[in-house]
Amino acid sequence: MARSLNHGGSGRNHCTTQQLVPVLLASLFSFFYYDYYYNPTSFSAPKLETETPSTGTHMAATTSTITTSMEEEIFGVKIERNPPESKLTHLAVTSWPKWGCSPSKFPWTFTAKETMYLLEGKVKVYCDGYDGSFEIGAGDLVEFPKGMKVTWDVTEAVNKHYSLDDN
Repeated sequence: MARSLNHGGSGRNHCTTQQLVPVLLASLFSFFYYDYYYNPTSFSAPKLETETPSTGTHMAATTSTITTSMEEEIFGVKIERNPPESKLTHLAVTSWPKWGCSPSKFPWTFTAKETMYLLEGKVKVYCDGYDGSFEIGAGDLVEFPKGMKVTWDVTEAVNKHYSLDDN
């Protein structure tokens, strides 16, 4: 049997825990989703403070910060935003050669599979054969397949580590 919750008074606003729990879970999920969607690199649950009408006591939820990695593939290009430090260490990214350039726009063909980790900057990438573009920037681990032709529109000076794989 469902337990009824009555917040005092005439019995109006009467609901069961079975009705209340899904609403609370949906609300909590929407807070996490909103924060994650608009700030995927580091998000935290909002501080919730409510007053219980019957007792007047306050309940507060604490916040915790979660760092997450988000992977996606766009036009055959693999992008991992904010990869964990353990992955960068495993790949030995800091031992890879460095390359950089100032804001500019130029065509480029990847003659080998190239994996890069952007330390600084922002690039709008246009891939031949596809409509539209996508952006990569500081903190992104990106893999371009061998043979891909692109146009790089460097909007903020780039500094990156890169690794080439001819296989």
